[in-house]
Amino acid sequence: MVEAIKTNEVEVRKNSLTFDDQVIKKITGIAANEVDGILALEGGFISGLTDKFKAKGDITKGINVEVGEKQVAIDLVATVEYGKSIPAIFEETVVKIEAAIAKMTGLKVVEVNLNVSDVKTKREFESEIKAEVVEPSGRVN
Repeated sequence: MVEAIKTNEVEVRKNSLTFDDQVIKKITGIAANEVDGILALEGGFISGLTDKFKAKGDITKGINVEVGEKQVAIDLVATVEYGKSIPAIFEETVVKIEAAIAKMTGLKVVEVNLNVSDVKTKREFESEIKAEVVEPSGRVN
């Protein structure tokens, strides 16, 4: 949106750049996907599984954002891998999300909240995903 305002015959432009919540959620989901130890965001498959499995999930599920003109706050709900350091996973997640949001949007992340809803072994998680993807007929969804 561009508005032109004339003051004393001098034209002043007021420019604006905004982002839909969905854009911030997607950037967040992709950044979280890069963190070793996060198996899934609520409803989304973002583990180290094959691309075929990743394509089935919505990378924005489990993510809520509040987007302002210059700042953003992010809430995530995730399943993490059993045996990994959850504080280290959280710290890496924050760093990756802040960097991605700043680089792509110029917005400052002022808050990241991670709610760990479950822990699973990688084998357990992959077995559950395969069971959901393969129908009783043996066909892949």
